Amino acid sequence: MPAVFDRLLEIYLADHLAAGAAGLALARRSAGSNAGNETGRFLRDLAAEIEEDHRTLRRVVAQLGFEGSRLKELAALAGEKVGRLKPNGQVRGYSPLSRLLELETLSVGISGKLALWRSLEQLPEVAERLPGIDLAQLIARAEGQRAELEEHRIAAARQAFVA
Repeated sequence: MPAVFDRLLEIYLADHLAAGAAGLALARRSAGSNAGNETGRFLRDLAAEIEEDHRTLRRVVAQLGFEGSRLKELAALAGEKVGRLKPNGQVRGYSPLSRLLELETLSVGISGKLALWRSLEQLPEVAERLPGIDLAQLIARAEGQRAELEEHRIAAARQAFVA
């Protein structure tokens, strides 16, 4: 494979690793903020799956002979922390708007992860370098995560905006 192809692929995967680290942090934080309710239980399980997907992506990066970017990961994690400062309609604490925005952000992240797995699946020269990585299963799981998350997102929107 040409060096330019590998370099671009390495950058692409490093970006996804960084975004995945931020998504995992958000999922864990949101699960904690919703502990004791149905959304919290869902988010706890989702965070565990996101963590597993993130470990799988690290394996993909390693199997391809690449490295992630610690700087990108730190920047993404810092961005996730800064996102916590966004006004949520309350002076202090967690609000229904917080839940909705977190779920929407997680939805965007899962859509990005789904796009990643689908992109890799469409590159046979990459997929063949990934023995033991079941891209079809990863795609199916991301689709399931997105569908279940959407149910919780809709419920959160109703809760946030119904008087």
